[in-house]
Amino acid sequence: MKLTGAEIIIRTLIEQGTTDVFGYPGGQVINIYDALYKYKDEINHILTAHEQGAAHAADGYSRATGKVGVCIATSGPGATNLVTGIATAMLDSIPMVAVTGNVPCSLIGKDSFQEIDITGITLPITKHNYFVNKIEDLAPAIREAFQIAKSGRPGPVLIDVPKDVQVATYEYEPQPVTPKIPLPKADEELIDEAVRMIGEAKRPYIYIGGGAAGLGMGQEIINFAEKIDACIGCTFMGLSAVPDNCDRFLGMQGMHGHFASSMAQKEADLIIGVGVRFSDRATGNVAKFAKGTKIIQLDPDFAEINKNVNVDLGIIADVRDAFLRIAEKCEARRNISWEKAVMELKEKEEEIAKKAAKLAGDRMTPKMVFDVINANKLPRTIITTDVGQHQMWAAQYSKFDTTRRFVSSGGLGTMGFGLGAAIGARVATGDPTVLITGDGSFGMNLNELATAVTYNIPLVIVLANNGVLGMVRQWQNLFFGKRFSNTVLERKTDFVKLAEAFGAVGMRANTIGEFEAAFKKAVEINGPVVIDTLIDKDEFVLPMLPPGGSIEDIIVEKGGDKNG
Repeated sequence: MKLTGAEIIIRTLIEQGTTDVFGYPGGQVINIYDALYKYKDEINHILTAHEQGAAHAADGYSRATGKVGVCIATSGPGATNLVTGIATAMLDSIPMVAVTGNVPCSLIGKDSFQEIDITGITLPITKHNYFVNKIEDLAPAIREAFQIAKSGRPGPVLIDVPKDVQVATYEYEPQPVTPKIPLPKADEELIDEAVRMIGEAKRPYIYIGGGAAGLGMGQEIINFAEKIDACIGCTFMGLSAVPDNCDRFLGMQGMHGHFASSMAQKEADLIIGVGVRFSDRATGNVAKFAKGTKIIQLDPDFAEINKNVNVDLGIIADVRDAFLRIAEKCEARRNISWEKAVMELKEKEEEIAKKAAKLAGDRMTPKMVFDVINANKLPRTIITTDVGQHQMWAAQYSKFDTTRRFVSSGGLGTMGFGLGAAIGARVATGDPTVLITGDGSFGMNLNELATAVTYNIPLVIVLANNGVLGMVRQWQNLFFGKRFSNTVLERKTDFVKLAEAFGAVGMRANTIGEFEAAFKKAVEINGPVVIDTLIDKDEFVLPMLPPGGSIEDIIVEKGGDKNG
């Protein structure tokens, strides 16, 4: 059947399994939006308040489901407003397709109104991108974009379509959903070498990242840890891959990771990295990281092997296949002395937590806030965050019982990510969604409250309000002589009134009792709720590795005291 290019775009999105898209109309995508109107019974469009919000929503949609998220924007500023969201998805390996319009081909290169070379701009932050100047290439480009986005190491793909290509007509024939490109299987020799190394290890540490989380390998990792008597730690992106009630799981490792998890990795004689990239926030000083410890790294991306940390064995392959083959060949064993050492680290972490709680007294602390959230959140709740201290508190204290329950910007650290991502995650799953944000991050994209209210998207927004840019201020406190340059906000914003002005419910909590009452009420409300939660500006995220430091320099107590 003959369709316009705009209709081909929408029909191909539907063909590839897309049920929801996020975007904002404009002159160079008006034909695409006309096609969306035509097919509105088959594909749902969420109109965001800003294109950046659309990109973050598509990202959150993907993180919560594993599906390819889709966003649409017009040319010029519409397209450039997607850039931060595309880069966020790229740094965290999130499958996403961004569709942008552009001026007609005859006007390309003439500085036409709202013309921009968006493929050139996004080349470094996409897995691939397309400038489609022939209508016959349109459907194949979209299908290939979906395949690239979800195959291998996932990531975002952009498709830029000039206006005349959207208006032209061409024959469209529907096709099946494009499958992922199969990954190579690991050589048997590499599998055997990994089995040998694991068999010789006395203190094995399984280290899981976003690659393992994206594959839903939690139970397989637990089974393997039980078999070889290993403990499990994770990167920030690996959170929720393994449920917190697993006794072997020590939590997040790294700059703001759990004491026991970071110290166990330091004391391990073998690190088995599954879908991790050993980023600087995880390793600290690379020269001192894992000294004397052997490392196995499983990853589908050859560029990640030995990029940040030199490993003893790199396996570039289908991660799940390689992992399961290794697990099957390994013999069951016990490491009694390692079990005892890990238990002592967990006890030490509990002592540190009790000391911190005693020092806090009756003051409402982030730990108390998350204890309330964990105790009262509904089943299958998704925790989304913005970026800053509140994000690290969420990573440290949130409890997850199943995978894909943590949605947060890792690699790019995008302030303003949270609200759009929370909208996308809730639309994708229908599951209860809680956004943890700060007054600094929330101010970046709070306009998306209009989106949440307009579509009556139930969200509980816990705003950790300390009146400062907390994470930067913490660094200034510890390492810059308490020179608080431009990190004290001194804003007069009343977030309760602001929420109400948008049409949401606003509440305020100055004590832990008030917060508990507000949160219990909020989870029952069918719509967006903002809880303005007072947090002391001098609360720190601890433990912390100082910049350029290593695990030996870990700070576990207020005042910069070290314990390593």
